[in-house]
Amino acid sequence: MSRGLVRELVRLGWPVLVAQLAVMANSVIDTIMAGRYGTLDLAAVGIGASIYVSVFVTLMGALLALTPIVAHMYGAGRHTDIGEEMRQSAWLAAALALIALVLFAYPEPFLAIAKPTPALEAKVRAYLHVLAWSVPASLLFRVFYSFSTAISRPRTVMALTLAGLALKVPFNWVFMYGNLGAPELGSTGCAVATALIAWIVCVLAWAWCWFEPGYRPYQVFARWSWPNAKALGRILSLGLPIGLTFLIDVTGFTFMALFIARLGALYSAAHQIAANLAALCYMLPLALGNAASVVVGQSLGAHRPARARAAGLTGIALAFACAALTGASLYGFADGIAGLYTGDAELRRVAAGLIAFVAVYHQFDAVQAVGVNVLRGYKRAVVPMLIYAVALWGVGLGGGYSLGLTRVDLAWLGLATPMGAPGFWLAAIASLVLASSLVTAYFLRVSRAAQN
Repeated sequence: MSRGLVRELVRLGWPVLVAQLAVMANSVIDTIMAGRYGTLDLAAVGIGASIYVSVFVTLMGALLALTPIVAHMYGAGRHTDIGEEMRQSAWLAAALALIALVLFAYPEPFLAIAKPTPALEAKVRAYLHVLAWSVPASLLFRVFYSFSTAISRPRTVMALTLAGLALKVPFNWVFMYGNLGAPELGSTGCAVATALIAWIVCVLAWAWCWFEPGYRPYQVFARWSWPNAKALGRILSLGLPIGLTFLIDVTGFTFMALFIARLGALYSAAHQIAANLAALCYMLPLALGNAASVVVGQSLGAHRPARARAAGLTGIALAFACAALTGASLYGFADGIAGLYTGDAELRRVAAGLIAFVAVYHQFDAVQAVGVNVLRGYKRAVVPMLIYAVALWGVGLGGGYSLGLTRVDLAWLGLATPMGAPGFWLAAIASLVLASSLVTAYFLRVSRAAQN
C-alpha cells in the first residue's frame, strides 16, 4: 500500500466518519429521550424512524451520484462546470422532496406492515407528518455534503453535522417535554426538533458556500439555472441504481428483523443489539469507501487511471485490515459487549452468540462497502446493484428464512434446522461473502480496463 494514498484516505475519511457517527447519535438521542418520556412514544419514534429511513435513504442515494460526478470534474480542473451541476442537483433534490412529502402524508402501505394499535398509529402519523418537512432541507444539505466531499472539503460537513447534533438534546427538551413555553408534543416533538435542525444546518451550509472564498471558484451562485433534462438524466443514470442499492440494503435488514420477530421478544431484542453493533462497525469502512470514491473520481478526472486503481486497492486493503481487528475484538469480548446493552442474563447470552456472527459478518461487510463506493468513483452502479439484489435478497433473506424458520436437510453439514436467529445471520454472512467477492472481482476488471 502506498503511504501517500493511505494518508490521503485517512485525511478524507476521518471527518466523514465523525459526521456519520453524529447522524447515528441523533437517532440514539431520540430513542433515549422518547424512552424516558413513555413507552408508546418510544414505539412511535421506532416505527416512524424506520419508515422515514427506508424512504429517505433511497431518495438520498440518487443524490450520492454527485460525489463521483463532481470528483471527476474537480480532477479534470473543470471547476466552473461544478456550479451548474449543483444548481441542477438542487432541482433534483426538490423533486425528490415532493415524493417524500406525498409518501409521508399517506403512509398507509408502511403502517399495514407494522399493524400498530390505533393509539400508536396516531402518534406515528403525527411524527411522520412533521418529519416530512425536514426532507427538503436534508436533501439540499446532502447536495452540499456530496459537493464538499468531492472537492476534498469534508471537514466543513463534519463541523455542520456536529453543530446540528449539539442542538438535538435542547430542542428535544423544549418540544418533547413542553419547556420554555412550547407545547408538550412527546414523540412528535422529536420530529419538530429534527425538522428545525435540518433547516438550520441546511441554511448554514449554503451560507458558508456563499461566503467562504474556497467555494467561489465553483460559481455555484453565479447565475440562475432552470432544470436541464440532459443534466438531470446524467445524474439519475448513476443516482437511481445507487438509490436502489440502498433500498435493497435497507429492506434486507428490515425484513430480517421482521422475520426474527416471529421467534419472540427475546430473539428480536438480541437481534436488535447485534444489528445495532453491525451498523456502528459499518461506519468506518463506509467512511473509507467514501474517501476512496473521491480519490478514484479525482484521479480518473485527471486521467490517472493507475492511481485510481491503486486508491481502490488501498481502500479495500485498509478496510480488510481494520475489519480483522474489529472482528477479533467483537469475537473475544462478545459477552462483555452484550452486557453493555442489557442486564438481563438470558438476553445477554443470546445476544453474545449473535455478536460472534457479527464479528465474521463485518469482515466481508467492510470489503464490499469500500468496493461498492470505489466502483461509484468509476461511475459504475448498475452491476453492483444487481449483485446486491441477488446476494442480499436471494442468499441473505431467502437463505435466512430457510435456515432460520423452516426445516432444511443440512445434516450433511452437521446443522439442524430451523436454526432461529443464528440461521439468519449465517445466511447474511454467506450473502456478504458472495457480494464482496463479486464486487471486488468487478472492480479489478473495471480498473484494469480503465488503464488500457
